[in-house]
Amino acid sequence: MGKIISFSNQKGGVGKTTTCVNMAAYLAYRGKKVLLVDIDPQGNTTTGLGFSKSSLKHSVYNVLIEEENPTKSIVQTELEGLYLLPANIDLAGAEVELVYKKARERVLREALLPLKKDYDYIMIDCPPSLGLLTINALTSADSVIIPIQSEYYALEGLSQLMNSISLVKQRLNRDLQVEGVVLTMYDDRATISRQIVQEIKKYFTKSLYEIVIPRNIRLSEAPSYGKPVLLHDPKCKGARAYQALTDEFLARQERTEE
Repeated sequence: MGKIISFSNQKGGVGKTTTCVNMAAYLAYRGKKVLLVDIDPQGNTTTGLGFSKSSLKHSVYNVLIEEENPTKSIVQTELEGLYLLPANIDLAGAEVELVYKKARERVLREALLPLKKDYDYIMIDCPPSLGLLTINALTSADSVIIPIQSEYYALEGLSQLMNSISLVKQRLNRDLQVEGVVLTMYDDRATISRQIVQEIKKYFTKSLYEIVIPRNIRLSEAPSYGKPVLLHDPKCKGARAYQALTDEFLARQERTEE
């Protein structure tokens, strides 16, 4: 039985999509069967894997609003073992349309649960907000990974996110856990980055991953080529960091299963 993991942070530009896509890619590289679910109306996961949002006839929108079987929308990516349930331009209206659906917080959960047997990991890229799409993702998930940028404003809104996770756990998904916290865009030359790391270590004592993701040009340009960094430049600093992060993630999974 697979595991569903949401990648969430209501702040934009923190490396959420980059972390979701590249961890999924390295898990596939490690022999895991992985499904990426793009429920961000911006569709950055979809375009970052080389798909055109405007040309997709079936997407996660059809799953959420029309209750279409997700297997109709899932596409194979360039990387063996990595699949995508994409977003297209229709998803922008989904948040409003979900308001009128019965059990609106559980629509995605009902769609994804039958797929757990088919994948080792289902990884959901959430919008940078705490609206109904994100609530659907958290309600669906076994756990959540929180990417946090190593900058001054990183801790702003973090308590709001943790409160939302707590509320979802109380009311909609009592099994939801914080899988881990990933520090992104780290610049070891900046004193503020080191200070932020220390603050976040106080807040997340056990869940903070040891591997931090550095600022890296090759990493940031990979989506414009429609590829995860593993396929764009596997030897760059950012690629090595995500490979190490994925190894740390898998080691934690093995310890949990013991």
